Amino acid sequence: MNILCLDLEGVLAPEIWVGVAAETGIDALALTTQDIPVYTELMDRRLALLAEHNIGLNRIQEVIGNLKPLPGAREFLDWARKRFQVAIISDTFYEFAMPIMAQLGYPMLLCHQLEIANDKIVGYRLRQTDPKRHSVSAFQSLTIKVLAAGDSYNDIPMLEQADEGYFFMAPENIREQYPQYKNANSYDELQKLLT
Repeated sequence: MNILCLDLEGVLAPEIWVGVAAETGIDALALTTQDIPVYTELMDRRLALLAEHNIGLNRIQEVIGNLKPLPGAREFLDWARKRFQVAIISDTFYEFAMPIMAQLGYPMLLCHQLEIANDKIVGYRLRQTDPKRHSVSAFQSLTIKVLAAGDSYNDIPMLEQADEGYFFMAPENIREQYPQYKNANSYDELQKLLT
């Protein structure tokens, strides 16, 4: 059976940091990997902003607790799991993602971990360098065909490595830079591309 690798934020769930920005009023937290391609640069900016504004993990988890998967995401996942093994490969953190994973039926999740001290996010541990590409490559080393879908710059390595890669509701500027990947604007369109 083939594996379908999916990004989380922007594909199955809203952007967590956009939600945090809206709740805290710190607009700069709304920047995502659609805006800043280098993930470590983006996360270092976020951590500096959290420290500057004295925002801890509990506050962020309160915001995340109110987030819902994108409309139709659970139904799409149910459809996909009947046809593929499904792995969510994300640059989020386990400490952030679990409430959303519960609403999605706990699919397999590969992501990063935060370093916490007294409710403050003091750092983070990446699972590995270039994690999305390496995850796909690891599946392929088991002679498994990998299909993948994402929406941001940080998904490009996953799409490049996969046997088949697709964009899902990616912004126009990213689609124009990577025209080799077809873009689905709905779960119905993505289902058609995957079958």
